[in-house]
Amino acid sequence: MCIKVALYTYMHTQKIEYADDDTEPVSYLARIRIPSLAAGLLLGIVLTFMTSRFEQVLEHNIKIAFFIPFVVYMAAAVGMQTQEIYIRDLRSGRASFKKYLIKETLLGFILGFVASLGSALISYIWFRSAEITLAVSLAMFCAVLVAPLVALLVTQLIKLEHLDPAVGSGPIATIIQDTFSILIYGLIASAIIL
Repeated sequence: MCIKVALYTYMHTQKIEYADDDTEPVSYLARIRIPSLAAGLLLGIVLTFMTSRFEQVLEHNIKIAFFIPFVVYMAAAVGMQTQEIYIRDLRSGRASFKKYLIKETLLGFILGFVASLGSALISYIWFRSAEITLAVSLAMFCAVLVAPLVALLVTQLIKLEHLDPAVGSGPIATIIQDTFSILIYGLIASAIIL
């Protein structure tokens, strides 16, 4: 019981030190930014290897590769919006993780549906292929659906570690989301195309 009280007290009395480019020296700003960027670099290497695992579907239909940046970007953009708004509200003290989780899950569904429709239209007009259209639109829906959740969870975990979420969550959430997007797209395209 004492350990539980001590842990609760520690977690609720630790203040997050927010990075301030206006007042902090460059050496401090570099020191707090490098760890999350290094983690992103390592995860980026994992992402590169993961992408190579879908060589067979890419060899079968190279047109699938054309949509990788499209799917990855849209999911990253949705995640970044969630993350920026949540971090702003964390700093002001108005953020409720539970409310954000519910609302951002619903937003992920809506935005995923809209992005899916748009990508289906674009891919079908471009290639007139039902397989490519289905793979791209389904992957887009799933990747965008997951994006707000990844952004929220990474930001919340970094906040719980009493680190500045604006510094650490961006690089880490981005590479995790990119990895999920590639994995989702690769698995869906493989199931449909091969």
